[in-house]
Amino acid sequence: MASRLNPYIGFQDNAREAMEFYRSVFGGELTVSTFGEFGDTGPRAEGVMHAQLETPSGYTIMASDTPDEMPYQPGTNVSVSLSGDDGAELHGYWDRLAEDGRVMMPLEKQMWGDEFGMLTDRFGIGWLVNIAGSPS
Repeated sequence: MASRLNPYIGFQDNAREAMEFYRSVFGGELTVSTFGEFGDTGPRAEGVMHAQLETPSGYTIMASDTPDEMPYQPGTNVSVSLSGDDGAELHGYWDRLAEDGRVMMPLEKQMWGDEFGMLTDRFGIGWLVNIAGSPS
């Protein structure tokens, strides 16, 4: 297997909800393991120790609930880039991610010829979307 680079996102007690949302946007298979499945019998037992979404387009997103002993700062340490040339697919992702989120830069044609936009979704995660333009 070749090396892969995947986003790994830390959440504060809502990793399951976030990952189910991303599955509704991108489709695919979601696996979720809780702290309790690995022996934690305390209040965090139902928290997500590891979640992984494998999508039909080949994206992999990983996440967990941040343990209490670790610092948590939403949205400041992760952004996710989606890029390609399938405008319909990428526009669909953009529209769903923008629901209840905040658009910082609208998805529109840029000086380099591609469509590009930036947003923060309703969970505080930054997304960059780039749709390759036609060659000149």
